[in-house]
Amino acid sequence: MIEYSLDTKNSILFVTPISLLEESDFLELAKIADPYIEETGNLNALIIDTPKFPGWENFAAAIAHFKFIRDHQKHIKKVALVTDSTMGNLAEHLAAHFVSAKIRHFPAGQIEAATHWGADNQ
Repeated sequence: MIEYSLDTKNSILFVTPISLLEESDFLELAKIADPYIEETGNLNALIIDTPKFPGWENFAAAIAHFKFIRDHQKHIKKVALVTDSTMGNLAEHLAAHFVSAKIRHFPAGQIEAATHWGADNQ
């Protein structure tokens, strides 16, 4: 399960995983992201705020996650991972080879720094 909000002023989608990621989470994210991207062309940033990566509920959830990344990665300029999970460092370096967005890892609790970085148009 996730919580999310869209800051249209800064063009940032905030995502906070609460528990195991479910397939429906990514369908809900697409419902908020897709119309905004269609209207504006891009999101400045996606900020994922999770002290530790909760994992996926099942294989279908993992597949939905990867499909969301595939379908949206060209429309998101930056991805900030705000976490103390080792997955943060791994994702920062590994994902950089597969997505066009700039990816940066921030320690848990640094949501303000991540938001500032995400809102900066450079």
